Amino acid sequence: MLTLPGARTIKLGCAPLSNIYSLNVEAQSKRYAQLESRFAEIYGAKPDFIARAPGRVNIIGEHIDYCGFPVFPMAIAPDTLIAVRTNNTDCIQIANASPKYPARKFSLADLFTIDSTVHEWSNYFKCGYRGLFEHVGRTGGKGFDALLDGTVPAGGGLSSSAAFVCATELAVQRVNGIDLPQTELALIAASAERYVGVNSGGMDQTASIMGQQGSALFIEFDPELKATLVKMPDADPPLAFIIANTLVVSDKHVTAPICYNLRVVETRIGALILAKHLGIADRPACKNVDPLTFKIVMNEYFADQDTQAADQVRTWIDRLRAMLDASTAAFGSYLQGYTRSEMAQALDMTPEELSATVHENLFPVRADRFKLLQRAQHAFSEALRVVRFRQICESGSADTDYFAELGSLMNQSQDSCRDLFECSCPEIDEICTIARSAGAFGSRLTGAGWGGCTVHLVSQDKVESVKQALAQQYYAQRFPDLLADQLENALFVTAPGRGACYFA
Repeated sequence: MLTLPGARTIKLGCAPLSNIYSLNVEAQSKRYAQLESRFAEIYGAKPDFIARAPGRVNIIGEHIDYCGFPVFPMAIAPDTLIAVRTNNTDCIQIANASPKYPARKFSLADLFTIDSTVHEWSNYFKCGYRGLFEHVGRTGGKGFDALLDGTVPAGGGLSSSAAFVCATELAVQRVNGIDLPQTELALIAASAERYVGVNSGGMDQTASIMGQQGSALFIEFDPELKATLVKMPDADPPLAFIIANTLVVSDKHVTAPICYNLRVVETRIGALILAKHLGIADRPACKNVDPLTFKIVMNEYFADQDTQAADQVRTWIDRLRAMLDASTAAFGSYLQGYTRSEMAQALDMTPEELSATVHENLFPVRADRFKLLQRAQHAFSEALRVVRFRQICESGSADTDYFAELGSLMNQSQDSCRDLFECSCPEIDEICTIARSAGAFGSRLTGAGWGGCTVHLVSQDKVESVKQALAQQYYAQRFPDLLADQLENALFVTAPGRGACYFA
């Protein structure tokens, strides 16, 4: 049986995995059987159930979830599986199908202690466990044995850490008789990654928990978490997405102070200065909120505008364009970036007070200059592209050239990620160039960037030619010793897939 957390049970009949995976169902069936067999070898009995949470690919909307703006991801087939069996003890044993990661054993009390300075694989398990129990106000639960198998590449930009944390949540809540709604699980998982020092925005966890086959998700974070299913448009030939991993590993935990967390801090400080520039910093909506985001600033600036009779998409577009102009006015004198002293002076704070305001004690950053103009321009323009992407998908017009219009938005997004947010890298740029030359309509990085994966919009009839070009011109040149199965895991076609669930 397959169940969605926080939803009714769905009976699947004789082919349950086909309700989880749309591609390669036979291979997945063998994988599940091998996981159960290996579990029995380690623990002496078969598991009670398997908790499953997928990775995600963000089609468009990079680095704007923590700015409060909507994003457009879809769940994918690569996932984390955790086979589980209660053991009637006060300990949890967790092993990994990969010999790279040693087995661990914890008392229930140990699971609340996480050293974020140590890069330890089981810390992500602890995040899911601790986050769930702290949310429900309990100090511990039942002991169990667990075996993990993950196919989401670590550091690849497909949210391996979110899949791990979400799968852990599912495993722990089922063992302990907890049943939380999907939105609540997603929010818990997003906040739980702070225990390993990552300032997550929430997109990854929401896509992993709430994905559905055949649809992407338009995920909004303000004023509350909301996920709207958006069916990918029908086209002839059909749309397809190719994932290509650069094989450049970008580990958010390791590089956070100069990459991911630095960008979060730059947008947080940008929102504070922009609010002051617009004369709204002392309004309760901006003054009494932590963190202040670009979305909150935009909403408050237009709070007195009557939009009840206005077209929602038109309102989004007009406001975002106005914010782009406001950002240029607010930050345009600092094209090379602000120093800490200059940012603090702009906010009438000391540098120490500013550091405390953006919680650098929890999320330390290292930079001489903070490029607030460029980060703001990316955030507002990327949000505009997300809104347009959804609008095009839902247009239903026979005259719409979906490939050209959606592809153009994806290419603009990549340009912005490279030039304004500076989260691309030479390998990402090379893959995008090769894919476009071979027939991809849109190519861009996906995930945090600085390596990891890329996503490409292609027509179904161009899938093989684009894959072949990437295999020959990128992988064969840069990684000549790559084995066939390694290439298959790095370069593959995907479709919108199901989110987190149980298999038993």
